[in-house]
Amino acid sequence: MFNFIRCAGVATMMLAGGAIASSSAPQTADQWRQAAIADIEAAYQITLDNHPGTHDPANPGFVSNLAKARAEGLALAAKVADGGGYQAALKRFSTQIHDGHAGVSVLGGAAKKELLWPGFVAVWRGDSMLVYASEAGGPPAGARIDDCDGRNMTELVEHNFFAFDGLSEERGNWWAYAGDTFIDFGNPFVARPVQCRFTFNGKQTAHALNWRPLSEQGTQWGDASFNGPLLPVGLSEPRAKLYWAAMPTFHPDEAQRTAYRAMTAEVQEHRQRYLDADAIVIDLRGNHGGSSLWSRDFSRALWGESRVNRLRKAYSAQQQIWWRASADNSAYVRSMAARLRDEKQEAFAAEMDRVADGMKASLQRGEKFYVPPKPAADTGAADRALNLAGDPPPFTKPVYVVVPGQCASACLDALDYFTLFPNTKLIGAPSSADSTYMEVRTQKLDSGLAKVIIPNKVYVGRPRAAGQFYSPAIYVHDLEWTQQAFLKAIEADLAKR
Repeated sequence: MFNFIRCAGVATMMLAGGAIASSSAPQTADQWRQAAIADIEAAYQITLDNHPGTHDPANPGFVSNLAKARAEGLALAAKVADGGGYQAALKRFSTQIHDGHAGVSVLGGAAKKELLWPGFVAVWRGDSMLVYASEAGGPPAGARIDDCDGRNMTELVEHNFFAFDGLSEERGNWWAYAGDTFIDFGNPFVARPVQCRFTFNGKQTAHALNWRPLSEQGTQWGDASFNGPLLPVGLSEPRAKLYWAAMPTFHPDEAQRTAYRAMTAEVQEHRQRYLDADAIVIDLRGNHGGSSLWSRDFSRALWGESRVNRLRKAYSAQQQIWWRASADNSAYVRSMAARLRDEKQEAFAAEMDRVADGMKASLQRGEKFYVPPKPAADTGAADRALNLAGDPPPFTKPVYVVVPGQCASACLDALDYFTLFPNTKLIGAPSSADSTYMEVRTQKLDSGLAKVIIPNKVYVGRPRAAGQFYSPAIYVHDLEWTQQAFLKAIEADLAKR
């Protein structure tokens, strides 16, 4: 639920303000302090040695920014006295890199200190912080939180949350994560709010916050607050001729991979059914990224393979992928090929083997990157045409893509695919954004308390710029992000057509 580090296909729970339940965990304030210092130094060096940004000519400020992140992390590490401080220092290091695909995450486990909450769960909608749900006697659900201890919500969220997690410049991060400001993770470097003012039905009230251990009910509310109830991977028909394709993850397990293949096959085999639909809804609620293969294959089934391939080729005509050639990165890509082969994705596995071979050869030559040969892209008018002779019948019915605030990495790749077509409309929240650094691996630190997150490749000439996010055509400000709430907004939009 709360306080996940967000990167491509990786969602790692941060330690809740305390120590990992392990015999090797630090036991004293000095041990925690030394662990924080050592792990930040190690994370800095591993990142410097392996991250594509270190040698990226398009990002000359990366090394100095990484050094600044190290300095800020170490400044807090010098004050660490417990697990909460250890976590906060490492999170400051990660946040200051300003790359959702890099940094360090604390490994999960039992904590000495419980998560605390004030008896309500908050969520960001549009430009306001709202009470999503509350225990008896607390502020009512739907109440706007105006300020706390004299700080407006923007200032409080920036200081207490975004200084240690997420990226405040990405509007989707506000929708997805700003509510965590009202969870106490044991960070000793922030002061939790004491009293807040709320407005509900035009009436303003003040409440003193009673912080106590987070209940199971609070956890459930938090899970539902920014994504709503998630649907399993697959197709459904909530009403006649309106089809709902749920894609809550692009990092599927075996059962979900089977469901994705079945969904794509259904659209391919009965395409006329969807050509005759009133609308298709593609639901990305819950999606943090993973592999872009699933959205690519679904796009091909819906719009036609030749059409998707042609428009995607034109879209990325100037794009290259440079793989950072280091020994550890190369070993990771080789292992990824083996995993893809186990998942029966033979073509992609063979491609990754070729990349691993190229990285190894580049490394032996002392080159910092392996740049795969890129065939010349013909981007003439025909290649940019929406329809050509020989294409399958065009799919022109409305497509609504439900976008959650945490949509990043392969989830953004999906939006790149879907928005190639003019019949696509985004609904929900602004997305998150990516840097140009992708394909992450993780490396456990010697302390056993945390792991470093390292991207392996950099996109050069990608049309979607670093930090660029998608904004929806239809914002859904409903407190409850249910399927029914989205259906209501979609039906209203269909009626206008």
